[in-house]
Amino acid sequence: MITFENISKKYPDGTEAVAGLSLEAPDAAITVLVGPSGCGKTTTLRMTNRLVEPSGGRILIDGVDIRDRPVTQLRRGIGYVIQQAGLFPHRTVADNIATVPRLLGVDRRGGRRRAQELMELVGLDPVLAGRYPHQLSGGQQQRVGVARALAADPEILLMDEPFSAVDPIVRKSLQDEFLQIQAEVGKTILFVTHDIDEAIRIGDKIAVLREGGHLAQFAPPKELLEKPADEFVERFLGLDRGVRSLTFLPSGGLVLRTEPVLTVGAAPTPAQSALPWLLLVDGERRPVGWVRPDRLDATPITIGHSFVSGSDSLRAALDAAVLCPTGWATGVDAQGRVLGVASQDEIAVEIRAAHDRTVEDWLAQASAEPRDVSAARPTGSVGR
Repeated sequence: MITFENISKKYPDGTEAVAGLSLEAPDAAITVLVGPSGCGKTTTLRMTNRLVEPSGGRILIDGVDIRDRPVTQLRRGIGYVIQQAGLFPHRTVADNIATVPRLLGVDRRGGRRRAQELMELVGLDPVLAGRYPHQLSGGQQQRVGVARALAADPEILLMDEPFSAVDPIVRKSLQDEFLQIQAEVGKTILFVTHDIDEAIRIGDKIAVLREGGHLAQFAPPKELLEKPADEFVERFLGLDRGVRSLTFLPSGGLVLRTEPVLTVGAAPTPAQSALPWLLLVDGERRPVGWVRPDRLDATPITIGHSFVSGSDSLRAALDAAVLCPTGWATGVDAQGRVLGVASQDEIAVEIRAAHDRTVEDWLAQASAEPRDVSAARPTGSVGR
């Protein structure tokens, strides 16, 4: 556990980067620091491994003040991943990853073996081991950066906007792989990002910082979206925070319709011919596109994107329906095979049902908890 006790950082010119920050980053969890530029996210991260020395307060790791440990020993026990990976340009991928193990006394063969293990963990082809950073794509470089941070098997990882320098498709892939890796290794992670969607997607807890390094709210993503602490947090989350909250509603309850699905080359049934649209699939049931029943030879209309039924959220399903020109979302299995489709109206009904289930759960929990009626006070306003 990383504990920040009233930590602050003030520079000689009077600039206060962090002001009285107190929070606890739990073990084996991802704690995300997010906020506008100048709110002290990176400064807080860099104070954790003493790249920046605090002006006041304490930072504790498992109850021990970081100032009570030699700084070199402290940093060797903390992995650090930054933008653009920060790789040594004159060293191969394998040597970059093996840097810290070699510093800790592991021989060359052991370092190479550890590098190979980690390349497999982060999804890097072993043939890349002998290449240099400039020969890699941005996404590959970031994977090397993560592998190098994990090389000494540290308990803590500090990650400073590690995926911000790559395109959105690669970024989502890296986020997916990062979450899979975390499920395997269970590190205590401090993760800095300016992207609230990324924070919500990967964070177990999110610390929203104001300008000047003040903590505005510290909460799990779902609570943050549902109960922003004040107007600043609400504005920072944006007007579409209601849509973002659908991330926590599973799509497993959404009933998919199969009657509009037609294999390429097959003749539609009379019932299918009466439908406004049909989804063409190939022989492996992978989506080809939408067509009119009376114009099967026309160029299919794109589905936009599909969603994985059950594992993806209702937000993903709704997004698929909104982006599809026909207004239908295509649900697939983990292998990309079509399971069925759902309309925007059907998704809206499931969203309402999911909300009703949430309210029922909340009411059941509230009725089970003892209440101190004498402590109740009337409020001056009704929720918006």
